[in-house]
Amino acid sequence: MGLSWEKRYNLVKIEIKGLSFSYSSHKILEDVNLAVHDSEIVSLVGPNGSGKTTLIKCIDRILRPKGCIFLDGRDIESLSRQEIARAIGYVPQSSTSSLSTTVFDTVLMGRKPHISWQVSDADLDKVAGILELLHLEDLAMRDFSQLSGGQRQKVLIARALAQEPAVLLLDEPTSNLDMRHQLEVMEIVRDMVHEKKISAVMAIHDLNLASRFSDKLAMLVKGKIYAKGHLGLLLSAENMAAVFGIEAMVMNVSGRPYIVPIRSFNGASNAKMALSSELNNPLLV
Repeated sequence: MGLSWEKRYNLVKIEIKGLSFSYSSHKILEDVNLAVHDSEIVSLVGPNGSGKTTLIKCIDRILRPKGCIFLDGRDIESLSRQEIARAIGYVPQSSTSSLSTTVFDTVLMGRKPHISWQVSDADLDKVAGILELLHLEDLAMRDFSQLSGGQRQKVLIARALAQEPAVLLLDEPTSNLDMRHQLEVMEIVRDMVHEKKISAVMAIHDLNLASRFSDKLAMLVKGKIYAKGHLGLLLSAENMAAVFGIEAMVMNVSGRPYIVPIRSFNGASNAKMALSSELNNPLLV
């Protein structure tokens, strides 16, 4: 069988051990264990309510879970908020901010963890470069609150990149984008991760985008890691039935799995199948 996927690389950027989280008495995440390495994109996939967004927020310490999260071997609880902000860039699912601020100034906020007294020319140059990279330079002086949902999402990604983080956390980064901009954003994230040797954890619903741009997957079901590892192992017809409750055909496109949904199963059959598969899943390691 060889080494597990978490042992194939030496440089672990993020390690999550025994993480659990509850809202009052409602358990959202339970005993999550996961490792993310340098230059690696790990996508969190699973049905609605499986805990993907909650896990992203726990890593960024927006939420305070039980268990341990290590960043470069250091317990994240020992880090200050500013240290975390320097190391982790967070892109939320959307922003409802009504503040009147320009796109340029919104992205410049990403430089805040690095600014001591005042904004430098280097900070301004970094923001200008990122706006150009994401093709947002024409929007630089536009009011952020007046942008479309897709434009806002790209600006939030630009703000996170301005932090020059070691880890990028993305919660449904393509949810408000058309197909062209989905590909554009994902190509930028992939190139940044691999060129800058940073890490990315991404919650995403689109399995085919996850397949195309991820290095590894972690599949969540009811707050637990159902399976984790290489795309070819996880994106199977069996897992589509057990986890998502659908019949699907899995094709090979350019060496990556491609999911073609065929039909949905009824709720009762899906729940029974998922529970049975969870108890007997050989990929739950």
